[in-house]
Amino acid sequence: MPRVNVNSQLEKIRAARAKLEREEKKLLSRTHDKALAQIVQIARNAGLSAEQIAAALGSKRSKGAAAKAPRKAAGAPRAKVAPKYRDPANPANTWTGRGRMPKWVADLNAKGELASAEIKS
Repeated sequence: MPRVNVNSQLEKIRAARAKLEREEKKLLSRTHDKALAQIVQIARNAGLSAEQIAAALGSKRSKGAAAKAPRKAAGAPRAKVAPKYRDPANPANTWTGRGRMPKWVADLNAKGELASAEIKS
C-alpha cells in the first residue's frame, strides 16, 4: 500500500481551498452586481442624483434617527451625588442611597424608622 505524502495532501487541500475562494468571489460579485443594478433602477425611478445618493451614504445617521447622547469614557470621573439620609445619632454620617447600606441605615430600616433619617431639601 503506497504511503501518501503529507505535503502532497496539504497541497491538494490548499488548491481546493483556493478554488472554493475563487468561486465564492464570483458568486458574491454576481449578487453584488444584481443588487447594484436594482439600486440604480430604484434611484432612477425616484429621480435621485448620484450626489444625493453619495450624500445619503456619507451621513452617519438618517434624519429620522434620534440623536443619542455621547457615552462617557469608562473610568471618567462622575458627578458627586447629594446625600439622601443623615444619621440622627451622628449628623456627620450621611448616605446617598446608593451602594451598600451603612450599619446605621440598616438598623433604622429594620426598626422601620428610615424615613426619619431622610434629608428634606
